[in-house]
Amino acid sequence: MGERLAREHLERAGYDILQSNFRCRLGELDIVAADGRALVFCEVKTRVAGGRSGPAGPLDAIGTRKRRRLRLLAVEWLRAPEAGRPHPPALRFDAIGVTVNRAGGLLALEHVEDAF
Repeated sequence: MGERLAREHLERAGYDILQSNFRCRLGELDIVAADGRALVFCEVKTRVAGGRSGPAGPLDAIGTRKRRRLRLLAVEWLRAPEAGRPHPPALRFDAIGVTVNRAGGLLALEHVEDAF
């Protein structure tokens, strides 16, 4: 649900979604998009308001180890044969934090460009 909300946000903001849920041996990239200036690898974290698992805020869950793995996943995406399409020359890593209520309604969405 959080990734769907993040994709909708990016599309409204003018991004082209190139791929969602790219999987390889190292894990998964949530969203690969382009905004005209950069190829953007987006990590999406979702939290249910009032939930008790994990860090308090969704973006607090993206630590050093996760960032390192996301960079490696981006390299794998760039090496994939289907990634050969033209894209902007710059690369960027964004983070999107989504907070929903228990019924799944959106409470907050925070998009941090160039997060790491």
